[in-house]
Amino acid sequence: GISSSPLVVEDAVIVAAGGKLAAYDVATGNPRWSGPGSGFSYSSPHLATVDGVKQVLFISGPGTTSVEPATGRVLWEHSWPGGAIVQPALTEDGGVLVNNISMNGGVGIRRLEIAHNGGGWTAAARWTSTGLKPYFNDFVVHKGHAFGFDGNILSCIDLQDGTRKWKGGRYGNGQLVLLADQDLLLVLSEEGELALVSAIPDQFTEVAAPVPAIEGKTWNHPVVVRDVLLVRNDHEMAAFRLSLAGR
Repeated sequence: GISSSPLVVEDAVIVAAGGKLAAYDVATGNPRWSGPGSGFSYSSPHLATVDGVKQVLFISGPGTTSVEPATGRVLWEHSWPGGAIVQPALTEDGGVLVNNISMNGGVGIRRLEIAHNGGGWTAAARWTSTGLKPYFNDFVVHKGHAFGFDGNILSCIDLQDGTRKWKGGRYGNGQLVLLADQDLLLVLSEEGELALVSAIPDQFTEVAAPVPAIEGKTWNHPVVVRDVLLVRNDHEMAAFRLSLAGR
């Protein structure tokens, strides 16, 4: 079946269930609001501040919907039929990045320009790119570029026009975490190996070659908490102490 994660916003929990968004009181479980039908999705409701306004974004089969967290009122919608698994993201200059998938994998990524005035909200596509086609692997935004998996190969695109800057490194259906202050990507491969890749647009550079961390198929996100790195899959979990030298 299809499932996604709940989102807690102040004293309400917002879920995607039965093909629509709905909110419930976190203390009592009483319904707060029920939004319009938005289709089924593995992507989860996502809280973001767009054009200065806090809103909940949700990518589903018909496209992307934005609603007011307190009431469920639709602020804007953008049609791009297909679906999604990963979350939307914001560019540093206010754009909204959404992706699309098919039964065969990732289709592409699109930048939306969102604006509002007295007449309401507008959502327009600025560009659509096949240079980065996320499927169920999350992508990250860093210094005007997006980094993520295009199939099972890492890719970097320019967020001004969607052009691909580089593509390289085969890590299967892995996951990654951005270490922003070091301009690095911490990559956990599908085979349970860890690698470090430069989060710069000039070229693909593997700073540290893959080393075994855990065994078996690994689709879970790595997590860094202070100087501890946590990795896991459905068989085992491991923790690594990171060196803070040079920080």
